[in-house]
Amino acid sequence: MKVIEAITEEDTKKIAKSLSSLLEKKDVVALWGTLGVGKTAFVRHLIQHLTSLQEDVPSPTFTLLQTYDTPQFPIYHFDLYRLDKPDDVYELGIEDAFIDAVTFIEWPEKMGTLLPSAHRLNIHIDVVGTKRIFSFDTLDSSWQKRIDTWQPIL
Repeated sequence: MKVIEAITEEDTKKIAKSLSSLLEKKDVVALWGTLGVGKTAFVRHLIQHLTSLQEDVPSPTFTLLQTYDTPQFPIYHFDLYRLDKPDDVYELGIEDAFIDAVTFIEWPEKMGTLLPSAHRLNIHIDVVGTKRIFSFDTLDSSWQKRIDTWQPIL
């Protein structure tokens, strides 16, 4: 596990930018944390860096899914907060995302046992005082190697 503290929004942006260099096709990034902790903001910074989008990257809270293209891979950004049951993810085409895209999932607990463990990085975000604490963990050997050697610069 790797733990990183972000004091400012700029720190969060730097962590996201740094993590973007580790992403590969088929990666699933599950973002865990309470409402308002900064999951969407973190993914927004990642997507803006990977796509060079200057405009705001919208939250998929109401659409449940936003997609983006990059030169390396497509990006699927899911927000499952409003899902009623795990099987609802199939209506969103989530299995297509796992084939050759990078998939970001906010509220992954809504998937229950359907959340894949292969290619998955877990990011737990907590707020302690004015700091955001990012904890990165995985059971995937490929991600473990990447996280072990990753040295984000703040």
